[in-house]
Amino acid sequence: MSERFDVVIVGAGHGGAQTAVQLRQLGYAGSIAIIGEEPELPYERPPLSKDFLSGDKAFERMLIRPESFWVDRNVVMLTGRQVTRVDADGHVVFTDGGEHFGYGALVWATGGSPRRLSCLGHDLAGVHGIRTRADVEVLKTELGATTRVAIIGGGYIGLEAAAVLAKLGKAVTVLEAQPRVLARVAGPVLSEFYEAEHRAHGVEVRTGVTVVSVLGEDGRASGVMLAGGEIVPAEMVIVGIGIVPAVAALLAAGAEGGDSAPGGVDVDDHCRTSLPDVFAIGDCAAHDNGFAGGAHIRVESVQNANDQAATVARLLTGAPRPYHAVPWFWSNQYDLKLQTVGLSIGHDRAVLRGDVAARSFSVVYLKDGRVIALDCVNAVKDYVQGKLLVEQGIVVAADVLADAATALKAHHPAG
Repeated sequence: MSERFDVVIVGAGHGGAQTAVQLRQLGYAGSIAIIGEEPELPYERPPLSKDFLSGDKAFERMLIRPESFWVDRNVVMLTGRQVTRVDADGHVVFTDGGEHFGYGALVWATGGSPRRLSCLGHDLAGVHGIRTRADVEVLKTELGATTRVAIIGGGYIGLEAAAVLAKLGKAVTVLEAQPRVLARVAGPVLSEFYEAEHRAHGVEVRTGVTVVSVLGEDGRASGVMLAGGEIVPAEMVIVGIGIVPAVAALLAAGAEGGDSAPGGVDVDDHCRTSLPDVFAIGDCAAHDNGFAGGAHIRVESVQNANDQAATVARLLTGAPRPYHAVPWFWSNQYDLKLQTVGLSIGHDRAVLRGDVAARSFSVVYLKDGRVIALDCVNAVKDYVQGKLLVEQGIVVAADVLADAATALKAHHPAG
C-alpha cells in the first residue's frame, strides 16, 4: 500500500491518539493517519498493571475513544504495523509489511518497549513484561498455575503488579537492586512507607539485591538466583526495570539522540526533532525540562504525552506555544492513591505533612527554599493546592509547610 497523509502519527498510545484528537479539535482539516504496532485501537496503558491485571476493568473500558470517534473525524487507523524505516528527505515511512506512506508532518509517539533482563534465563516461559494488552493477557492465562511470583524492579509497575497479585492470593517477592523501592522517583520517607505497606499485605520486599539468573525447568521459569547463590522460588517472573525508547528508525534516519542517558530522540520546546517536519512526543522524547532545573530528560507519564501532543497540534494549526507543563503522575496500590506533581530531582530538603501512620500525608520537596515537587498519599487537597506552588516555584519555609493544619493554598501568591 502506498498513500500520502498530511500528518502521519507513528504510535497509537496516549500521545499519538491525543495528537489526532487535538488536531481535529483545533480545526485541522488535513488528512491524518495513525500507525500502531498493536492490533487494537488506542487504549489507556496505566490500568494494565492495575485494574486490567486484576480483572476489575474490561478492555473495552480502556479505549481512549470508541471506533466511531476515529471514523467520524476521518482519522485513518493503520493498526498491526511497525514502522521500520524513515526517509526524512523524501518524507516517507516504511513498514514491516512492505508498505510505505508519505507525510507532510511526522509525529513519532512510539513510547518504548520493556527493558529486558540480560542474564541467563531471561527468555524462559513465565518471564513477563507489562507494556501491552497482549503482555497482560498472556500473564493472566498463567496465573491459575502460579502460586509464587518474583517481581524484578521496585518501581511503579513492579509495586502496582505486586499489590494486585498479593490481593489475588499469590506469594509475591519484590527484588530491587537499589537500597530502597521507588529510589529513582521519590525520597526515603515515601520508599519506607510503601515497603512497609507491601510487607503488611504479605509481600516480601528485598532491596539491595542483584539478580544473577532466572532458573528454569522444562523451559519454564522456576526461580530467580541472586548474587551469593540464594534462590527465590517462582513460577512466574515479572520484569519492571524501565523501558527502552523505541526510536531506532528515527536515529537511523539521522535524528539527534542516542542510547546514552536519557536516551530517546532529542526535541526542542515545540517537540521538533532535528529532522525536517518530524516531531517526537511522550516517553521517547528527550527535552530540556524547566521543572528539572533545565536538565535534558525524558518524562514517562500520560500527562507528558498528552501535553506534548497538544504542543505539536498547536504548532501545526498555526498557534504555537512552547511546551512548559508541570509533570504529574499517579499510582494506585491497595487502598492508597499516590499523586505526584513536579520532579524531586536535585531536591535539598524534604518536608513531611500529615501523619504517615494514618496513611494520609504528603512529602514536599524543596530546592533552595522553593517548592519543586510533592508526593501526596491519600491527600488530594495537598496535591491540588500544591500544584501552583510547583508551577511558580514558590518559596515557603519548611516549618510552615510541615503544619498540615494550614492548607497549602494559604501559600498561593495573592491575586
